[in-house]
Parts: sequence; structure tokens; C-alpha cells
Amino acid sequence: MSGEPKKSLIEFPCHFPIKVMGKNVPEFSQVICDLLLAMNPGFDVAGVNMRPSSKGNYLSLTCNVYVNNQDELDDIYRALSGHKLVSVVL
Repeated sequence: MSGEPKKSLIEFPCHFPIKVMGKNVPEFSQVICDLLLAMNPGFDVAGVNMRPSSKGNYLSLTCNVYVNNQDELDDIYRALSGHKLVSVVL
């Protein structure tokens, strides 16, 4: 291992799609959008794609966030993953 910084496969800045899944409860999409807006003021809530699971128990949100670097993206993933309503973040 050398002391060279790791090269990212992602070219920043960019719009990055994040899929967030959780229980299909009434507040899920609003809470996730509010969290993303707090972390990323330019987040476009209108562009969120919602898809319920086949039985309707879960909801998947695909959210495109504009990030400037890997640290911003990592912070968003950590915040989403740590939220009690979120089951999976991809």
C-alpha cells in the first residue's frame, strides 16, 4: 500500500442517485426529504421517485443529490443509514 490518495470512481461534483428504503409509513418520504434538504439545500424534492413494495409494506425513494466531493456523499449516507425509519440505503 502506498501513501497515494485513493482515486474515486465518481467524478465530483455530480448528481448522485441514492435509493432509500423503509417501512411505508405516512411520514417516511417527508422525513427523508427534510433530512436531505437540511444537508443539501439545493436538493430537488420534486425529483424524488417513490415506489412501494409489491405488498405495500415498504417504500423506496430514489433521490438525486448534488454533491461536491466524497465527504459530502459519505455524510449523507451516514445520516440516512442512521435514521430510525430507514431500513436500507443504496
